[in-house]
Amino acid sequence: MKEKTKQTRGKGSGRPGWVIPAMTMVLIVLLIIAGVLLFFRIRSNEEKPQDVLAEYMNHIPKGEYEEMYAMLDPEESGNINQENFIKRNSGIYEGIEIQNMRLEILEDSEGEKDPLLVKYRTSFDTVAGNLSFESEAHFTKGEEGYKLAWDDSLIFQELTETDKVRVSTIQAERGSILDRNDRVLAGKGTASSVGIVPGKLEDRDGAIQAIAELLEMTPETIENQLGAQWVNDESFVPLKTIPKVNELEVTALEPDETVLKEQERQEALLAIPGVMISDVEVRQYPLGEAAAHLVGYVQSVTAEDLEEHAGEGYNSNSVIGRSGIEGLFEKELKGTNGCDIYIEDENGDRKAGLASVSVVDGENIKLTIDASIQSALYEQFQTDKSCSVAMNPYTGEVLALVSAPSYDNNEFIMGMSDARWTSLNEDEQKPLYNRFRQVWCPGSTFKPIIAAIGLKSGAIDPSEDYGSEGLSWQKDESWGDYHVTTLHTYSPVTLENALIYSDNIYFAKAALKIGSEELENSLKALGFGEEIPFDIKMSVSQYSNQEHIDAEVQLADSGYGQGQVLVNPLHLACLYTSFANQGNVIKPYLVYQDQPQSEIWLEGAIPEDAANTVLEGLKKVVNDPNGTGYAAHRDDIALAGKTGTAEIKASQDDVNGTELGWFAIFTGQDVAKPVLVVNMVEDVKDRGGSGYVVGKDKVVLDAYLNGQ
Repeated sequence: MKEKTKQTRGKGSGRPGWVIPAMTMVLIVLLIIAGVLLFFRIRSNEEKPQDVLAEYMNHIPKGEYEEMYAMLDPEESGNINQENFIKRNSGIYEGIEIQNMRLEILEDSEGEKDPLLVKYRTSFDTVAGNLSFESEAHFTKGEEGYKLAWDDSLIFQELTETDKVRVSTIQAERGSILDRNDRVLAGKGTASSVGIVPGKLEDRDGAIQAIAELLEMTPETIENQLGAQWVNDESFVPLKTIPKVNELEVTALEPDETVLKEQERQEALLAIPGVMISDVEVRQYPLGEAAAHLVGYVQSVTAEDLEEHAGEGYNSNSVIGRSGIEGLFEKELKGTNGCDIYIEDENGDRKAGLASVSVVDGENIKLTIDASIQSALYEQFQTDKSCSVAMNPYTGEVLALVSAPSYDNNEFIMGMSDARWTSLNEDEQKPLYNRFRQVWCPGSTFKPIIAAIGLKSGAIDPSEDYGSEGLSWQKDESWGDYHVTTLHTYSPVTLENALIYSDNIYFAKAALKIGSEELENSLKALGFGEEIPFDIKMSVSQYSNQEHIDAEVQLADSGYGQGQVLVNPLHLACLYTSFANQGNVIKPYLVYQDQPQSEIWLEGAIPEDAANTVLEGLKKVVNDPNGTGYAAHRDDIALAGKTGTAEIKASQDDVNGTELGWFAIFTGQDVAKPVLVVNMVEDVKDRGGSGYVVGKDKVVLDAYLNGQ
């Protein structure tokens, strides 16, 4: 018989309601319970132990140790607490730098004799390469599904509770930087490590104060180092690395004052009970200031470096190239550290090897640089704000890149004090500023380039006499008060004589004949507005601050290397190679080749006949007694070159402006050591202008060409 329901009105409800009979309610509840049980049964049947294992393994590379712990059966896992579990797992997995974990189930044991056993193979990448092993995992099954019975063998099959996992790193030896004659520019050296044995200190506070003053440290810094957890009374606590005093340097007939001061400092340190000084291997730069901007320096890696270069083999003990060749060839120089991951038993004995990778030392980088001319150029110009470039004009081998004044890159290895760093940064001479990478107003060294462009375009007839204008000239009254000035009058006013006497008026007229459009296009074809194809990035040369040479006066000024023309010294040196190579601009290079092969950067940049015409003029600049570069001439070698003095001032009437002095000079191919040198010196006003540079270059060239 059917049960009936009837509609009733609930008390106080104000609306009709339904009354469900008791038996129907019981049936609904039973159905819900059955559905829930069925859901969990289905879910339980769907989830298998291998699925739980895969989920557990997936947490490992992510460092999700709390999630891993939640998957354990505590009793079957030795009742390990969460803190110890996380400490054990994180210490091992993060220590070996685990990545890219992969899991393969070897046997699906569901329904077999032991459905709670899963055999598997796992592999992953570590700091010592790929590691793979087979093992088995045990599970328990309860109301919450499968739980893992964890022990140490789940990390590594051979690992037990009392074992430790060790990671041993073998530091790769950094490659050396060598010059063309295998002279070391950067390599292994020895310094002195100053430290304290705390238990031997007497009058601790007074001793630490004295040590701090001698080492240019603060007492607080020393106390912090002595307070490290590993330090005991017998520990040697290193404080600072300082230069090693060589006995031969001290006993020399004329010992260097710096060496004597360093010896006095170390004797004062050793007089303090508890202080020890021992030898330590360091990166050393034998040329120091002479090549600092070229070679650069290394420093210990920072936390930021480790993050930025993750996976590249760096650790807390590594160094990294910060500038110059050290930074440019960091990848080749650093090598690859060796690494060994192994299990150590409770007695400290090696129990089992897990993974290893052999150490690969860094490569040596041999440069085209000649340390002798590099040092000679620095010696001559070290007190000037200057830069120097030397190269073989026929092969493109760069023989020297010098910026002065400079800094001693060894100071970065020893640990530079804040006071010293501040003094370098605030020095008005800017010793940290790399001048050979910048662009400068070239002055009259630009005239041979204008001559070549004019000859190529047909705007210049080398035999045409422009006529003498005296020492001052303007095109017409539209120039207002502006005049082009020069230093000499001569006759006839032809191209060759204009180069010999460095006539600004001739080349201003020549630029006007060439025209701004032709000049811009020609300079673009000579590499203006583009980077030089060279290992070290140089600033880009320009002919104008804007897109074009806009004004007639600017065009005239550009003809003799003023206006808004700015040139990089290496770029200028490359352009001068065209006069020695039938009009081809040679590409510069820095990495040494046993059999040097020249490579053309700009083929046919200048017609051969035009290049030869300019070359004859440049020879007379140095060899004609009237030439501005005559002070550098030699009787045995026919040199060619061009001087330049660039005025840097706010206006034509500015009497307080400064001057840049230039000299570009090169040998013929018939000498044993062909060389082209370009020098720029700031602030030569009232010091002889470009003549100041010529005199110093002569000293360098004479020594180099005479084989000294």
